[in-house]
Amino acid sequence: MKLGIILNTNHPETAWNALRLGNEALAGGHGASVFLLGSGVEIVNIRDAPFNVGEVLKKFLDNGGNLMACGTCLELRHQEAGVCPISTMSQLVEIIANSDKVVTFG
Repeated sequence: MKLGIILNTNHPETAWNALRLGNEALAGGHGASVFLLGSGVEIVNIRDAPFNVGEVLKKFLDNGGNLMACGTCLELRHQEAGVCPISTMSQLVEIIANSDKVVTFG
């Protein structure tokens, strides 16, 4: 199965859970793509003690997860691409079209 995850928030617990789901999919031999949208593009700036977003993000990337960030959303927030490539809505459409299941967080 290919899982598409759209993360549209910078809320620490929500981002943490979205990435945990992606990691679980990868551990089960499935494909997983996360598209950061809206305030979700701020994922690398999330600092919250109970929810170590940086740790689960690193695990997701190390295990072959696909991570993309909306270029327009990054630009609106004066952010750099950081840990993933700048992407477009066309690439989000590709993720959706190529996924067996799509879930959104935020």
